[in-house]
Amino acid sequence: MTTLDPVTLAVLNGRLEQIVDEMDATLFRSAFNPIIAEAHDASHGIYHRSTGETLAQGKSGLPIFVGAMAFAVKTVIEKAASDNDLADGDVYIFNDPWDGGTHLSDFRLVQPIYRNNKVFCWIASVGHWHDVGGAVPGNYNPAATEAFQEGFVCPPVKLFRKGEYQRDIQAMLEANSRLPLSLYGDLNAQINALNLGAQRLHAILDEYGDDIIDGAMMALKDRAEMLMRREIARLPDGVFAAIDYMDNDGVVDEALKLCLKITVNGDTMKLDFSGSASSCLGPINISKATTHAACYVAMKHVFDEIPANAGAMVPIEVIIPEGSVLAATSPKPVGGYTETILRLIDLVFQAIAEAAPQRTNGCAYGTINALSIAGRRTKTGAPWVMFSFFGGGHGGSFDEDGLQHGNAPISTATIPPLEILEAAYPIVFRQWALRPDSGGPGKHRGGLGAIYEIELLEESAHAFLFGERARTSPPGVLGGKAAAPNRFFYDVEGAEDRNIPPMASKIVGIPLKRGMRLRLETPGGGGYGDPKQRSRQAISADLNAGYISFDAAIQDYGDFS
Repeated sequence: MTTLDPVTLAVLNGRLEQIVDEMDATLFRSAFNPIIAEAHDASHGIYHRSTGETLAQGKSGLPIFVGAMAFAVKTVIEKAASDNDLADGDVYIFNDPWDGGTHLSDFRLVQPIYRNNKVFCWIASVGHWHDVGGAVPGNYNPAATEAFQEGFVCPPVKLFRKGEYQRDIQAMLEANSRLPLSLYGDLNAQINALNLGAQRLHAILDEYGDDIIDGAMMALKDRAEMLMRREIARLPDGVFAAIDYMDNDGVVDEALKLCLKITVNGDTMKLDFSGSASSCLGPINISKATTHAACYVAMKHVFDEIPANAGAMVPIEVIIPEGSVLAATSPKPVGGYTETILRLIDLVFQAIAEAAPQRTNGCAYGTINALSIAGRRTKTGAPWVMFSFFGGGHGGSFDEDGLQHGNAPISTATIPPLEILEAAYPIVFRQWALRPDSGGPGKHRGGLGAIYEIELLEESAHAFLFGERARTSPPGVLGGKAAAPNRFFYDVEGAEDRNIPPMASKIVGIPLKRGMRLRLETPGGGGYGDPKQRSRQAISADLNAGYISFDAAIQDYGDFS
């Protein structure tokens, strides 16, 4: 392998990241659905030719896809080897969540990059499509007991064969979506992103030579491993544990326990999830690939300077019990994977607090609150599906209060702006505001959640919600207190009072008429440190800004006069 000087290696690292960043930007600017175009629920990467390991990841894509996409590319590598028909110009497409991680809404396109008649590396694109069939528009079905109720399953098939587009594959995909035009736009946007990535990769390979770039990729992986080992070695040896809970699985109204035991030994770490709940009926199961991906994201939060490639996880062993909610196999439903991986990240924040108090923080709000409202246009009869996720507070940290109304810590995505949602769908937001008293008290307070109130403007529609943290509030750390829990209310025709879902924050098929409203009050973040250590100045500032009420200030912080 070619040895590179540090300056050249840094330059090539930037060039490779730039390629993937351009792929991200191409998709975001071309996709039809706002979950990709506005919220950036997508990702691109460069992957190892034989193992599928992540070699480079864009800075704008979702970090949760870094680990998951390595499994997806490995699945394609194994498929191609089994079929023995891989060729230059092939592009695979699939959404299998058990091999590639995440859920059915995330479609993956994987392409080999050939040099001198051999595969040099792979590139891939993943994006969250607006609707892929199933029982619930937008595909977050909290009542699903098998994946077929969440959407259609597409195994790895060739969308391009030797560069020739397979239009029958596109036709099959469009026939299974309520929104075929949106699907068409997102699919072609991902194809364009791959085309750009291939052009840029061939250009840098022609400029520097295949051996130099290959050496740089391997050196960057080795450097990530070295840096991670160095960071782990700075932690005290020992065992650090945490337990947290999911509210329910959407089908059976019982809490599900998740356990984590972190063992630090020298420059290695073990993440052991033994003791976690068995796989469940409802859709909060996740695959092993997704569990690994969540661990990667959690480690990136704790060790934020480590480069985003496969080397970062080499010193870390992940133990996932067979048959658990963290090791789902087909056809177990996995549509609500986002809720479960958020809880895994929370477990890491809690468990690592004793070992690395300056690196942890209170738990974030812990749910994306996936909300769908769907119906047909009165004038045209055309179907419409509003799907979106919503923000909440992040946890307080060693240095400062938590972020107000941020997005979930599994991603760098943004919350779709209300102007975009109101322009695209027959709804109006009657309130979009910070939620007072929702941040967990602490020396550094958790950030505030939000209040969203949505009114229907069409004649009729149905609403669907997949949320969490309604019964188990986001915890604080190191003496910090828990944040306010998630709350959801909806109008019922002929009733004066609003209802709450029997499953707290999971419900299917709320009937809506024009003028009826939904109200979502999202959790804040957990506090950091003893609330009694919070400064009087900070408490007064919170009161003046309306972040906390006077009664809450007295209850949480005592006499601060």
